[in-house]
Amino acid sequence: MHGSAPALSQDEAFARIRLLRSPHIGPVSYAQLLARFGTAASTLEALPDLARKGGRDYRAAPADRIEREVEAVRRAGARYLFHDQPSYPRLLAELESAPPILTVRGDASLADKPCVAVVGARNASAAAVKLARDFAGALAEAGFVVISGLARGIDGAAHEGAMPATIGVIASGIDIVYPPQHAGLQERIAAEGLLIAEQPPGTEPRGSHFPSRNRIIAGLASGTLVVEAAVKSGSLITARLAAEAGREVMAIPGSPLEPRSHGCNHLIREGAVLVQEPADVIELLSGFDGIPRSTFREAAGAFDYAPEDLAEAEPADIATLLTTAPVAVDELIRQSGAPAAAVQLALLELEIAGRLQRHAGGKVSLCA
Repeated sequence: MHGSAPALSQDEAFARIRLLRSPHIGPVSYAQLLARFGTAASTLEALPDLARKGGRDYRAAPADRIEREVEAVRRAGARYLFHDQPSYPRLLAELESAPPILTVRGDASLADKPCVAVVGARNASAAAVKLARDFAGALAEAGFVVISGLARGIDGAAHEGAMPATIGVIASGIDIVYPPQHAGLQERIAAEGLLIAEQPPGTEPRGSHFPSRNRIIAGLASGTLVVEAAVKSGSLITARLAAEAGREVMAIPGSPLEPRSHGCNHLIREGAVLVQEPADVIELLSGFDGIPRSTFREAAGAFDYAPEDLAEAEPADIATLLTTAPVAVDELIRQSGAPAAAVQLALLELEIAGRLQRHAGGKVSLCA
């Protein structure tokens, strides 16, 4: 839908924000609901009925709360970016779980230049921090925009090295600084580069926000470079999400004696491209045509939805097939014998009623 939408009326923009902030609405259900009802305003009217079919009462986000949010975005010097506006980042829009609404400060056109994500350990070694800064500087000089998550360590060094050709994606609201020691850096990125947040203003970062932020980092870039990372780290989640999105995954190798190198070495062993200098990254991404050379795949399947085939299936029938263990939607379609779109609609009704949880790889379960 990139770039094809007519101008958004203020009322519809407000309704979209309200829809996304309403209980049990995520990127997938938001997209399905808009496909089914056409506008956010019509969707908001339909929600109570959908939830009733799912077995619960429903109340959308209160309008006055959204008014306060819109005011807070304005106060922060930020603006909203909707999924179907021309300035919404093209590569990010390709993700099945692309955020329907972002808040941004700075130059949104940076996201449409060739982008590379540079991520790594918070407690990085001094040598790795210098490496990240040098790589980012060389990549920016070669015309790339460097994306990272404003964390301590590798992220901060990557932003500093690439400035002003850098995009910071944060796990908090656009008006919240995290970590506190990056207050100056965050403000500088907003002024000279681009700062992006998915959470509403005023939101403090929570653990669950970081994987969400990482999917945006991976989704904006044609490739993700991991500089230094332990095996169980957020950087490896970003690499996994990049692979899942069909993007390049690269890693700088390190000593087997250094635990902070084990994540990168693991990625390389599993098929990420080994890089040793900025020229390797530039060569790999300059000709990127959507077919990565890395074979690293710890992947999740795609989600598919056919709004034109909106038959009915009873949420209760689908609910009996579900447990708290995640199961693929395809499997539910097979077992229920109902049309795919009917199953999707029943799942949507259960989700809006707060009874269904979505998982990576197009899987769903009942809420615990």
